[in-house]
Amino acid sequence: MNGASREALAAAREHLDALTDNTSVDVATLAGELAAVTALLDREVSLRRVLTDPAQAGEAKAALATRLLSGQVGGEAVDLVSGMVRSRWSYSRDLVDSLEELANTADLTAAQQAGALDDVEDELFRFGRIVSSSTELRAALTDKAATGSAKSELLRSLLGGKANPATERLIVRLVTQPRGRSLEAGLESLSKLAAARRDRMVAVVTSAVPLSDQQKQRLGAVLAKLYGRQMHLNLDVDPTVLGGISVRVGDEVVNGTVASRLDEAARRLAG
Repeated sequence: MNGASREALAAAREHLDALTDNTSVDVATLAGELAAVTALLDREVSLRRVLTDPAQAGEAKAALATRLLSGQVGGEAVDLVSGMVRSRWSYSRDLVDSLEELANTADLTAAQQAGALDDVEDELFRFGRIVSSSTELRAALTDKAATGSAKSELLRSLLGGKANPATERLIVRLVTQPRGRSLEAGLESLSKLAAARRDRMVAVVTSAVPLSDQQKQRLGAVLAKLYGRQMHLNLDVDPTVLGGISVRVGDEVVNGTVASRLDEAARRLAG
């Protein structure tokens, strides 16, 4: 996202922060309403284009959004969306992407206010590992022939009562409204958004055996010093790495596993 869209999203984030700082606002409800508007504009392409048409006056577009949404969602959601359509967007799709981000951010904020953001981050990561280890589950969740209600029911049977409500809402939305993304990409995006709530980065750490609390603290401190930001460690145990650890931060991988060193030695011998 660039140019006008980036500026419009920045303004919308500030508006959302102001709303979620207000203790009278039900943040989880706001998240659901923003998600509903996202689904509407994702589906109604012509409406989305009208609301982002640079040839139309911002106030006229805001008035249209207010007429359409009043009575369907709460006043806070109406005000936020109306403010967004007053802004200029480089592409109409950027408005929908931004609304989706705000909906997810609101749910993460609700978890943060409840002191459960760490739990949500860990649950998102663990769910991703469960999906990657079960081809049947992934196939069921990404089956284009299956209805959204069927996928929601499956997820609720898996997560209901076992995961934070915010985690469940985020995953259900991602699965039922993928908007062209892979499940893995969507989960990674949610993890990054959750980490951003604390202005920290995510490091995916794979080791042969579980790390001790002391090892986790030491690794977190080293990575924070290396990258200049606090780190949230997503920990995965994989016996096939044999020993050592592999750390992935964004697209950068630091591989110190025994398996990787054996592979490198084999390549050198073969060469």
